[in-house]
Amino acid sequence: MTIRILPAIGDPETARSVCGLLGQLPGVELLQTATDSTRLLDTLGALAAASVRELPEVVLVHERIGPVPALELVREIALRFPVTGVVLAAADAGPALYAAAMDCGARGLAALPPTYDELGARVQAAAHWATGVRQHLGGGAPAYPAGGGLAAGRLVAVVGAKGGVGTTVTAVQLALAACAAGRSVALADLDLQSGDVASYLDVQFRRSVADLAGIADISPQVLQDAVFPHPTGLGLLLAPAEGERGEEVGDHAARQIAAALRSRYEVVVVDCGTQITAAGAAVIETADVALLVTTPDVVSVRAAKRMVRLWERLQIRKAEETTTVVNRYARHAEIQPPLVARTTGTATARTTVPAAFRELRGAVDSGRMQDLDPRSGVRQALWALAGELGLAAPPGRHRALGHARGGGTGPDQLLPVPATPPPGRFRRRGGGGDRGQLAVEFAGLLPLILVALAVVWQCVLVGYAYSLAGHAADRGARAGAVGRDCAAEAGAAVPGGWTASPRCGAGADGEVVADVALKVPVLVPGVANWPWVVRSTAAAVRED
Repeated sequence: MTIRILPAIGDPETARSVCGLLGQLPGVELLQTATDSTRLLDTLGALAAASVRELPEVVLVHERIGPVPALELVREIALRFPVTGVVLAAADAGPALYAAAMDCGARGLAALPPTYDELGARVQAAAHWATGVRQHLGGGAPAYPAGGGLAAGRLVAVVGAKGGVGTTVTAVQLALAACAAGRSVALADLDLQSGDVASYLDVQFRRSVADLAGIADISPQVLQDAVFPHPTGLGLLLAPAEGERGEEVGDHAARQIAAALRSRYEVVVVDCGTQITAAGAAVIETADVALLVTTPDVVSVRAAKRMVRLWERLQIRKAEETTTVVNRYARHAEIQPPLVARTTGTATARTTVPAAFRELRGAVDSGRMQDLDPRSGVRQALWALAGELGLAAPPGRHRALGHARGGGTGPDQLLPVPATPPPGRFRRRGGGGDRGQLAVEFAGLLPLILVALAVVWQCVLVGYAYSLAGHAADRGARAGAVGRDCAAEAGAAVPGGWTASPRCGAGADGEVVADVALKVPVLVPGVANWPWVVRSTAAAVRED
């Protein structure tokens, strides 16, 4: 029987000595060494996706593999790939570690430095166990998903193209939406020098992400001590209050912290800020979803383009693997989402966030972003974005589905429905939220518009009354000068609905004088009149 062994050893010197002994064992096929936990899980996932038979019989895990603690990694392999035997290699292979390794699902514990006989015995025992399990399962062996990180937790990195584009608000609302959908959610603030998650959620804290930086093995108890339990149900891992402590968190620590969070929470949202640090780059590289937040203006879009190009040069993330979110969107803005997508080379989220800072002002000033009005267009848009990303049930698809550990969460997988879903409808693609906002504002301004139109129309009627009175007086005077009825002619010159009082008389020089008093109507002639009158007088020389 050929035994396929996949070593997972990060230390090059240890890898050489262990692989050298493994290569001397009879009937052993040595696979390429995985140098960290992420590569190990990716390799196993890819092999399992092809066929369960492609999985190695034995995985040898070094105690310092990193960034995930070795025991957590053993537990994850045992859960996700139960037909593979795991052997843990450690320098201190005492009874306590042996018991802990067996509890996590390991099939053996090998001491370091290794000896030929001991290593051979542990590998043979694990291989025989794996073969027996596969024979027992036969054709019913389970299929395993390819790829994915440790455990079921989905990691979402939120990055701002520049300062002030709404990165933290986006991260907080996405986390709240996922939490309302019934998920266990962690919100981590890796904007290490100027993180504001604590300010937005009204939190006073003592522990921060910097307290986890120097810990080699982040146990569940250590993680629980560092995470702040928020009343909303979120687990908060906050940036240090002293900005200079952010330098303690490097890329290795960030990977370890992210892996520990993913092993304990179904959704992990990380606010990476706008400055790319080593810690932020590590999170962006390993994230399932990388969201780049920008606003529809030239400066922000150029900054987003620079950010994407920087990621590509540093080989952190490809442009096509990044999703851009347009914040403060207006339907009539010159820069639209398709232009942002073409400029940055990224995919653009279907959901856009409307420009409505007035809705946010109260929640921001009070430091209680969790109290943002559910009817707010901003909140509805960001919760719709959470649905689009698969973090919360999207509108119209509120069906509760189970969530299996290790199965991952894709965009098409629905999550449990929140107990109290946000009222109102989520905004639709193409600026639906803008249209609703414009309709509300127009409805509020409509009475003022009508009053203004009424005043203008009344002024027009006053001016027209002066014109009518002058014309009627002139016509009556001319009629009296030629011997016709002056008052009758003057009255006939006034349209129906207007109230006129014409009077005629003789002037000092034998002239015919016509005087017309005309009442000004209220908006509509013939309905009501104002108490004042418009008067006009005209004279004409009598013709004999």
